Amino acid sequence: MEHIHGSHDKLLVFFSIIIAVAASYTVLELAGRVGTAKGRQRWQWIVSGAVIMGMGVWSTHFVGMLALELPFPVAYNITVVVLSVAVAIVASFIALFVISTRNPGMRRLLGGGVLLALGIAGMHYIGMVAMQIEVRYKPGYVILSVIIAFAASFGALGLSSYIMKGEPQRYWKKIICGLIMGAAILGMHYTGMMSANFMPNHHNAAVSGVFLDKKWLAYVIAGGTLFTLGLSMHGIYISRRFSHHETEIMVNEKWYKSLYENNQDGILSIGLNQRIIGFNRAAAQIIGVSSDLLQNQTLDFLRQIVAEEDRERMHDVFSSAFEGKEVSYETGIVHQDGRRVEVNVINAPVMVDGQVVGTYVIARDVTEEKRIKEKNHYLAFHDELTGLPNRRMFNQLLSQTIEKHSGKQEPFAVIAMDLDRFKFINDSLGHLYGDFFLQEMSCRIRNSVVNENVTLARMGGDEFAMLCRFTRKNMNVTAIAEQMIRAIEKPFHLKDRDFYITASIGIAFFPDHGQDAAELLKNADTAMYEVKKNGRNDYHFFSDDMNGQLAEQLELEGDLRKALENGELMLHYQPQMEADSNQIIGVEALVRWQHPHRGLLSPAIFIPLAEETGQIAEIGNWVLREACRQMRQWHEAGGPRIPVAVNLSSQQFHQYNLVDEIRQILEETGLAPEYLELEITESMMMNASVSAGILGRLARIGIRISLDDFGTGYSSLSYLKMYPIHKLKIDRSFIKDIAVSSNDRAMMATIITMARNLNMHVIAEGIETREQLDILVSNGCSEIQGYYFSRPLPPEELKERFLLALQSI
Repeated sequence: MEHIHGSHDKLLVFFSIIIAVAASYTVLELAGRVGTAKGRQRWQWIVSGAVIMGMGVWSTHFVGMLALELPFPVAYNITVVVLSVAVAIVASFIALFVISTRNPGMRRLLGGGVLLALGIAGMHYIGMVAMQIEVRYKPGYVILSVIIAFAASFGALGLSSYIMKGEPQRYWKKIICGLIMGAAILGMHYTGMMSANFMPNHHNAAVSGVFLDKKWLAYVIAGGTLFTLGLSMHGIYISRRFSHHETEIMVNEKWYKSLYENNQDGILSIGLNQRIIGFNRAAAQIIGVSSDLLQNQTLDFLRQIVAEEDRERMHDVFSSAFEGKEVSYETGIVHQDGRRVEVNVINAPVMVDGQVVGTYVIARDVTEEKRIKEKNHYLAFHDELTGLPNRRMFNQLLSQTIEKHSGKQEPFAVIAMDLDRFKFINDSLGHLYGDFFLQEMSCRIRNSVVNENVTLARMGGDEFAMLCRFTRKNMNVTAIAEQMIRAIEKPFHLKDRDFYITASIGIAFFPDHGQDAAELLKNADTAMYEVKKNGRNDYHFFSDDMNGQLAEQLELEGDLRKALENGELMLHYQPQMEADSNQIIGVEALVRWQHPHRGLLSPAIFIPLAEETGQIAEIGNWVLREACRQMRQWHEAGGPRIPVAVNLSSQQFHQYNLVDEIRQILEETGLAPEYLELEITESMMMNASVSAGILGRLARIGIRISLDDFGTGYSSLSYLKMYPIHKLKIDRSFIKDIAVSSNDRAMMATIITMARNLNMHVIAEGIETREQLDILVSNGCSEIQGYYFSRPLPPEELKERFLLALQSI
């Protein structure tokens, strides 16, 4: 049977290509809009996009059909044509609906692709049915056209889904995608047209359609479609611009809202009607109220929770803010639980078009910050241990008082005070108990003088100072000093025993004793050191002649530092005698200073100075080494095998390497340990665990331990049980009056009996008369030391008088 294929109008074919590519590009742009739209707007874009996409695909098909030139006219069934348009729009709707979610998934894409392919193929072949002519199809081409339709559909959906992810795309990528999609649509259409064979013998039979002017209609459809697609592209562009602007506004709003809601500072929005129109969570937390209670409250609510002293100025603060001025201030608010919250506040006006529309109240909780600042300020001007003003604060107060009193030269007093023997307690018991002791003494001093015009300060260590800010006529400084001394000298109970301590107090007056803070403190210290020099536990007023004494003391201190280097220190030895046999049984080494200008100085002059300046340990080690060397020399020369007794200072006793130091001295000098006797005082043994360890190690070496001045310090019978003590030394204070005092005789006899019962040796010192000697011997004490037998002697004189006689025997 004869059939006709026909030819194509190249111009219309070109138009169909343009329409296909433009429609594909428009679809991709629509996909981008659908991907960014939400809610109702998304459905509007899907519907309008389906119409535009369907019309574009249909126009490509129909213009391509009109481009077909046959040798006879062809009528068209308009109803079927409209049906093909509807099928294209529905298929496009299904496609856009499938990809309307961000991640449609492969199964959904496949399903949508199948429906879109069927829709496009259906649209094409329904459009072919609209031609009122018999058409016979080649099955191979039909199948190929459907395959191309499926490929075009899957490609369109995949590209559209990729575009819809909302990622910014370059235009050239979209153009390439549009060309690919357009080529696929055109390929499907013209492949389908190649499958058609037109039967000329049947084109006039029962023609009921409409004959169309193919040329003009094709141009109108092509032009209209391109115009519509152009309008769509312009609309998409305008929409994108508006959407971009709206997105920027929305993003900025979200940024602002996030900053507002998540800000750690409390923020209140106040309208011109003076009501709270907004707030964040931090504001409710700072105030301590619920969100429901805070919403729409008036400024009166804020005034009520502001600290009472700041309520009056709140009106001025908000008035300034509503006038466009930013105001910063600090205040306190009363939290709902009753506590005070310190806040740093900024009232910032809100401006719109140059007009104030409200104000922000930005409040930061600075309670903890202010507490830390106040604490740091307190610590900067107060002693952390006692809570008293420190040296910095005292100097400031003293300078301010001097400035205040300078005009009329009104007098006031500065008192310097030092705790006597505190160093012994601190060294013996340790710093922890020393701190307890200082806290207790601070409370006693403070409570002994309760007066608003008196300021007590801790200057450091065991040094205190007092500023008495009233005139000399209206104050009795003597009474103040005596009250403090009485408060301090009361026993302090610590670690199951009582401790006694005293105070040395120096007093200086403005303006007689100084015109500035440094001079007043220096002169008060000078008066205090005068008390220490004269026996302690007293007070003394500064006098001008003390400056000379102070200068002399400073000079002596400087000379003492050079004494060891210059070989000016020497040892004298006082013999210890056995009363029954009148034989020497030992010697005590006593240090002397041969000063180049002042002659031979007693240890009572320079040992306290050495203790204050920290030289006592060095001097003590020298004494120990020299005494051991001398005794070893006497032994080698044939002298009697007697021990040498050496006094240990508290600082020396608590040296961490004391035992190793003594062992080394014994090795260097060659003296056997049993010929070294160490004299210690009760005050050194307050810390039982430390003292027991040191004494135990010394005793194991073979060194003998003597307890000096027994009964004068912190006497405790537990010492005699706990420690390896070999000898008790009765202090001279118990010996002095035994000839006339029954109490002293009883005390002396008790000590002797106790020592004998504990299998300890006992020796009495300070024996000056025959009567004292007889009383001691009659009570069982035959070991004697004192001026009755001999004063302390230089080595050579001791050798001549006591050692050579025994050596000759």
